[in-house]
Amino acid sequence: SKPDILLLDEPTNFLDLEGVFWLEKFLSKYPHTVLIISHDRALLNKAVNSILHVNNETLKLYSGNFDLFDEQRREELRHQLAAAKKQEDRKKHMQSYVDRFRYQANKAKQAQSRIKMIEKMQPIAVEDANRSVRFSFPNPEELSPPLISMEEVKVGYGSEVILKNINLRLDQDDRIALIGANGEGKSTFAKLLSGQLVPFSGNFNVQNKLRIGFFAQHQIEDLTPSETPLDHLKSALSEESPSNLRSKLASFGINSEIADNKVDSLSGGQKARLSLLLATLSAPHILILDEPTNHLDMESREALIRALADYSGAVIIVSHDLNILSLTANKLWLVRNQEVSEYHDDLNSYREMLLKERGGSKENKSRVKASVKKNSPKQSVKEEEVARCGQRIEKIENIIKIIDENLSNPLIYEQYNDDKLRKLQKQRKEAIEALKRAEMLWEKAINLM
Repeated sequence: SKPDILLLDEPTNFLDLEGVFWLEKFLSKYPHTVLIISHDRALLNKAVNSILHVNNETLKLYSGNFDLFDEQRREELRHQLAAAKKQEDRKKHMQSYVDRFRYQANKAKQAQSRIKMIEKMQPIAVEDANRSVRFSFPNPEELSPPLISMEEVKVGYGSEVILKNINLRLDQDDRIALIGANGEGKSTFAKLLSGQLVPFSGNFNVQNKLRIGFFAQHQIEDLTPSETPLDHLKSALSEESPSNLRSKLASFGINSEIADNKVDSLSGGQKARLSLLLATLSAPHILILDEPTNHLDMESREALIRALADYSGAVIIVSHDLNILSLTANKLWLVRNQEVSEYHDDLNSYREMLLKERGGSKENKSRVKASVKKNSPKQSVKEEEVARCGQRIEKIENIIKIIDENLSNPLIYEQYNDDKLRKLQKQRKEAIEALKRAEMLWEKAINLM
């Protein structure tokens, strides 16, 4: 059914790019009212025609998408600043007259009139233009290229190969977006680059003195709830003075008050900023970011984009946020069919490719599964294996569907449900990995038929 009012709270947080592209298209054609809470700028540009802005306990409706709203807001701020300056200049001019003539008998009346006018002036409210969060990543020294080179590299877990035939190199000026559907192996590849996984085979060469920073969305769960941000930094930089530590925290939007609060009282965005800071303390030559924006608001996302623009190291980023990908990446690497290769078109071309493929690939799978079910009981061993694989895929897909339904419940994001939310997120991650393995087995079984 298509409800008259569809309410969506951060709908893209657990989607891959393919899912985001589909959601954009679905919402842009939805026949009824849609109300979206989102920090995904690209989604708000493609899927909405009005922006309801909440600020200082007031609501204001703007026509158009997010870019038009942003332009109107900036213009309003310029007008506010100009009006406030004009008022201040007028006030100073009248005050100057009062100071000169208030004690002269022939001017006292006029001076008194101006005093009353000054008292009646209502200050023009101006929003703080400098309140946005600021990030500052320490820049590394330059190393000789390439930082990492890979020839026929194969990697996976246990005895299971996830990625193979990897032939790529990474230089210090590279800004690479890893694209591909959930379960294809983007996180596996990020772990390979960061040294968390050792290749099964192939040549994997790393530059001497290379330092790597790694941030993944789940790392906020690794923070110690009973410690403060300042405690975390003291543990990492025991030689630094408290003032220097506070300065580093402030460079990531964690002020002195927040720095002394326990981690379990911080918002998701504050925890994410702290984790980002900890990941970059060593001034890494390569910064790997796996879904860095999930807990960040719009201002923090813009701050991250500015910080990455100023950063002199290489960047590997996995994200469903098209805005940050388009503004930070100069290369696209596609993770697909157990391989990682350079994608030579742009994100718009990738979007069109996915939307064209989305229906067909799933329909083909469904047809194969259906044909397997209709076969006679006297199936061959190979056919029986295909059937088992198909049933396993359906079972895992149903599990993911149930988890997603639970994650779509707004109550799960209340503070008292933090443990349940973390458990569901972990279960979804494990289910996605299981689905990937099941689909690999299914494809192998199909190829053997």
